[in-house]
This record gives sequence, structure tokens and C-alpha cells, in this order.
Amino acid sequence: MAGLNPQQREAIYYLDGPLLVLAGAGSGKTRVITQKIAYLVEECGFQPRNIAAITFTNKAAKEMQERIGKILTPGLAGELQISTFHSLGVRILREEAKALGYKPRFSIFDSADCAGIISEVANTVDKATLRILQSIISNWKNALVTPEAALKLARDEHEKLAAHAFLSYEATLKAYQAVDFDDLIGLPVKLFSEHPEIADKWQNRLRYLLVDEYQDTNACQYQLLKLLTGVRAQFTAVGDDDQAIYGWRGADIDNLRKLPAEFPALKVIKLEQNYRSTVRILKAANNVIANNEKLFDKRLWSDLGHGEQITVTACRDQDAEAEGVVMKLQAHRFEQRTQFRDYAILYRSNHQARIFEEYLRDHRIPYVLSGGKSFFDKAEIKDIIAYLRLLTNEDDDPAFIRAATTPKRGIGPTTLQVLGTYAGERHISLFEAAFEEGFAQRVQERQLGPVLEFCNFINRMQGRAGNEPAHEVLPDLLKAIDYETYLYDHEEERTAQTRWANVCEFANWINRKGEQDGRTLIELTQSIALINMLDKQNEEEVDAVQLSTLHASKGLEYPHVFLVGVEEGILPHRESQEPAKVEEERRLMYVGITRAQRTLFISWCERRKQAREFVPCEPSRFIEEMGRDDIRFTGGKQAAPADKATGSARLDAMKAMLSGKKG
Repeated sequence: MAGLNPQQREAIYYLDGPLLVLAGAGSGKTRVITQKIAYLVEECGFQPRNIAAITFTNKAAKEMQERIGKILTPGLAGELQISTFHSLGVRILREEAKALGYKPRFSIFDSADCAGIISEVANTVDKATLRILQSIISNWKNALVTPEAALKLARDEHEKLAAHAFLSYEATLKAYQAVDFDDLIGLPVKLFSEHPEIADKWQNRLRYLLVDEYQDTNACQYQLLKLLTGVRAQFTAVGDDDQAIYGWRGADIDNLRKLPAEFPALKVIKLEQNYRSTVRILKAANNVIANNEKLFDKRLWSDLGHGEQITVTACRDQDAEAEGVVMKLQAHRFEQRTQFRDYAILYRSNHQARIFEEYLRDHRIPYVLSGGKSFFDKAEIKDIIAYLRLLTNEDDDPAFIRAATTPKRGIGPTTLQVLGTYAGERHISLFEAAFEEGFAQRVQERQLGPVLEFCNFINRMQGRAGNEPAHEVLPDLLKAIDYETYLYDHEEERTAQTRWANVCEFANWINRKGEQDGRTLIELTQSIALINMLDKQNEEEVDAVQLSTLHASKGLEYPHVFLVGVEEGILPHRESQEPAKVEEERRLMYVGITRAQRTLFISWCERRKQAREFVPCEPSRFIEEMGRDDIRFTGGKQAAPADKATGSARLDAMKAMLSGKKG
């Protein structure tokens, strides 16, 4: 416990009822959670298996597991339930599937599978419409709105279309013995609400709950927490109302507001000492966030010194901005003798990254783009996973269609259509329908043969996948379907090589996981939908500049931050002009400022090219809100006149460094 401040200590030792820890940016909240877990086990007699720590990302869960592993013995640390909300939901559902009418081997559908179903039930192939419908249905599910209630709530044409699709979408998922991502929280809520005895069992199993990033919970997650903690209400929620930036995803800051009312015994402890940033950076952050209505009053402070001035630069246009940032980054790195990984370029929207990528590439500066395409979204990985999903749950129709046609094996669209129609009439899965006499009578022998051959192959592999080690089964599966030949037949050689290398990497990873955890291929497949391969890929720390959206940067910190495109219409976003949305955009600015440890550079453009013409831009209102005491304005109309003495002194220093390097 050495080195903890009094508020952190109080948060760790408090066990007299529900606790809310308001943890400002950089205030050491992960340390508080891990030390509290250790305290519960070592001093309070809690069994590790009765403690659950819930996070929002696999990465955060992994970091917590690693930190606690350094405090507790491996045996004890291994028994703790440290997971994301969704992983916990899966554990509950696998164990209690029967009570909800599912098999323990139900499938978890990803976004693309779900879009396929919505496309069918809403009778549209327009990608933009599908994205909107998916988002509306997801938000309804997160707010615990039933399909019947959605029909009454629907206002505009998209919502009406979504409401009509919602009911069929749910029925189709159930028929496939599948759930979507939102169901992983929604179904346990339904389960505990309808079966008090099951809720009771889990409340006794998970006797103390710790929840990270509490401000990001949605209505459904909040209900799950309430149902899991029960009357004992033994929990610690850690969050920061100033960093609530996921309203668009259904996160509800009201969950923070409701806590004191719903838990009258709630204790609130504020962590206001920041261990990350300099005084100037925190002052600017405090000034900005003070313009929002406060749920709980708190002000970050730091004893890390005053620090350098914040620079705000007005740029001619986006080219000048990107070039300026890259030149400044190079000069700063050279002067300070830092590494590339010490720098981050943060922006509001993904599309802003492209021009910075171009300039970084031109100057041969290595960079990493966060939030890139997930390994699991690659077509070749989805092909192999379709087979694994089918081995795990033969009622998974989308997996059946993908596996049966990739690589091609003589099962054409006509055959599949007949099979689909027959299965629909009989209310059974495609796999089950393939073996029925009724289907055999509707197709010719040459059509039936390949279908039965495929299904029998799946049956044979299924037996092995449930019993033999994963590293023995997967190579045989890949060999049997001859996927490598299929790739080389359908792609140019270099593309085929890359894609086959991805398949091999995936296979090696599955084999390793299987050997480490002693799990079969079927057991591994059941958790695949929740594991993001990117977590694995990011383990190797590379020396590269980090490019990231503000949303993806939350929870991270960098010595030197460039916050770019800080203009009206971008931050705050042009579609976020109503007061509640501007408040969320302001919290996003606050998150951006508080990522910086030592230096912060902010830039905006006086004009931006849109299509073929330039459109004038205004600096974001948030720049003015930062105050002027600790800020140096450069470029544009409001710049301070250039200080020649400083400029030449800097040049002399760089020349001296150069000659020193040569020497």
C-alpha cells in the first residue's frame, strides 16, 4: 500500500456498503481496483472465485489480470473472475442456456452476420440503411426495449423500418440458436429477472463486484449489475462523469446520477490527484470541463511541476496542418532525444488520419493506426471460423452457407435455395434438413450427393473437435478442405501468400491457446467471438507514432500529444449541436487534453478543402474555453509576433547538437 494517497487508501479499505470512486483522468484507478482485490483476498477472507472485476475491453481486463498477478500468488490470481461485461454474460448464458431455451453451444453472431439477417428481414441491401437499422436495434436492446415496445416508440421512417425488422430479427436469431453481442448482456438480465433462484445462485457465487469505467455503462449493463449485487450491494464502481464519451453507443451518464438515489447508503470518494500531467495541462482541462453541468464537483491537481506552455496553431489548410505537425514532431524528437512511441496524433474522426499518414510516410516516420481492421474481419479468417462455428453448433445457418460454399464443392445456389425453402417449411436448420427424405425428393442425385458428403464430413470432424486436442484437429480440417489450394486458385500469388499466412497465424494461435488452456477446438470456438486478435498483436511494443481517434485513446497516455482539427464542425461535431451532445463533445476534448503527460500541441485549419473548393473554418469554442494564461498562439491572425531571438537560439542549439552527433 506504500505510495498511495489518503483517498486511494480510503477507497481500498471501504467495505461498509456500495462505493462510488470518482476517479479523474490519470488518478491511479487501476491501482485502486487491483489493490482492493488483493485486500479483499489477503485481509478480508474473500475467496478469489467469489470476486468479479468487470471492465469494458479485453485489453483492460488483461492489464488488470497482469497487475493482480504481481500481488497475489498465481493460484489465487487465476481464480478471480476478471473479464469484460460480455465475457461474463457468455459464462452466465453457457451455464444457464437451458432456462432460456438455448443449447449451451449457441453461436455468437458478429456484426456482419447480423447485418445479413437484417438485410433479409428488412428487405434492403443498402449498406448505409443497414448500418442505421443495426444501430437503432442495438440501442433499443441496450435500453431494454422489446420489439413490441419498439413499434410504439418508432418515430421516423428508419425507426419504423427497424421496429418491423426487430421482431423477425429476434425470431431468426433464436431459430439459428444464436445471439448477438447485445444479447450477451440482455439475456442474462432477462434470465435473472424471470428466474430469481438463478439470480440468487450467481449473487452467492459473485460476492463482491468491482466495475471499471462505470460512466460507460448502458441501461442494460446497469440492470445486470443491480441483479448481480442484489440486496447486499457489495460493489465498488469506479468512473468519471467528465470522461463519459459513449452516449452515441447507448452509454447512459444517468447511471451515475441514479446511484445515490437507488443506493441511499452509497459512499462517494473522489480521486483528484493526477499522476500523469503537468499543472498547465490540467488547468486547461479543468477550465474546459467547468463549462459542463457537473454531477459531482471535482478538480484535478498535480505536483508534477508547471510544465511547458500549450501551443495552439492556426494552419492555412489541412496540408499545412499535417506538414506542420510532422515537422514539429521531428524537430521536437531531435531536440528532446525522445522516441517515436512518445508521440500521439489524436483526432475526432477516422477520416482525418489519411493526410497525416501520407506526410508520416513521406518522412519515413513509423506509425501505428489504432482501431484498424480487426484480424477477425479478414475474409480468410471468417471462412475458417465458419467451419469452427458449424462444428460447435450445426444449427448455425450463416456458418453452414459460408462453409458449404467456400471452397466450392459442387453445392450451388439453386441447391441451397431448395434446402433453405424446405428447412423454412419444416422450421429446422439447413444441416438437419439436408438429411431428411423430403429434401432428397426435391433435388436430383447429383445435387444431393455433395450436400450429404459435406454434412457427413462436418459430423466426423465434430466428434473429433469435441474430444481431441485442438492442435491435432485444426490442421486436419485445413488439409481436408484444401483451403491453401483454393486461395492460390482464386487470388494473385502475393495476395494468396498473405492470406494463407494469416490462416497459418490464426491456426498457430488456436493451437497455442488449446495447449496452454487444455481446451478442445469446440471450447475455443465458443470464446472466439469475444477474443480480439488485435490485443495479441499489440503486445509487441513498437517504436512508432500513435495515430488514434479520441474515443480510442481513452485510458491511454503519451508524453507528447498533437490534438488536430480542433474546429467547429469537427470538434464539436457538426451533428452534435444540441446542448447534451455538445457536453459530450466537450468531454471528448477533455479526454484529448488529459492524454498528454508533458507537452500538448493543438492545431486547427482556417480553411478546409471539401470536394474541389475551400470552405472557411472557425477554431473550436473549446480552445477559447481553455483560457489564455498558459497558451501560446501561433500562425493565423491571432498569432503572437515571432520572437527572432528564441528562433535563432533554437537554431544554434540544433546546430550544436548536430555537430555533437557527428563528433
